[in-house]
Amino acid sequence: MRNKYVLIYQEMVQKIEKETFKANEFLPSENELAEQYQTSRETIRKALNLLAQNGYIQKIRGKGSTVIERNKFDFPVSGLVSFKELADKMGEKPITAVHQCAKVSANDFIQKQLKLKDNQEVWEIIRTRSFSEQRIILDKDYLITKTVPYISKDIAETSIYNYLENELGLIISFAKKEIIVEEPTAEDRELLDLEGFHNIVVIKNYVYLDDATLFQYTESRHRPDKFRFVDFARREH
Repeated sequence: MRNKYVLIYQEMVQKIEKETFKANEFLPSENELAEQYQTSRETIRKALNLLAQNGYIQKIRGKGSTVIERNKFDFPVSGLVSFKELADKMGEKPITAVHQCAKVSANDFIQKQLKLKDNQEVWEIIRTRSFSEQRIILDKDYLITKTVPYISKDIAETSIYNYLENELGLIISFAKKEIIVEEPTAEDRELLDLEGFHNIVVIKNYVYLDDATLFQYTESRHRPDKFRFVDFARREH
């Protein structure tokens, strides 16, 4: 016989999927659930922990547990596409806000990522992407000014890749990617809507031209509840 908390978890999953418990609404309190299921708060806690681990709810300290929106955007891992190209395939129109678009001296970290010498300048472009009035992606782009001598806020608001390829004539060829999960930084907390979220998914892109020149480093920082990172793999024989 299954543990009671597993049975409670399964029943609550059904209620979430049938929208008895609706997305973005709070569940009843632990005390209310314990009374409803005629069990202890410890058993309810175990069921709620299982719901949180499997992406159904988000526990918010001091407030309770809110149901997470289960509709996620498929984000291709292996492809090299711009956000605009990805957004055009989505049913929901995102909003891009440009917080920074300026030439800056590359700090030690960016120098290392782009293999630059001391005091070299890069374009620093910081943008947030919002869906349903929630800021859920923070994009931080660094482009070598030797390759990209000019860029503007207007370009950053629409599509950088469209500008690079169709205006500057650059041939963007491939990228090396890293995906990590880490705790949000103070900047993440300031620029994204992260209340109740304790992790963020970071995709690091090292982007190269067709002559194998590294010209761009990007960190795309995603709130974890809205994206499903997908790939297609074929076994070689």
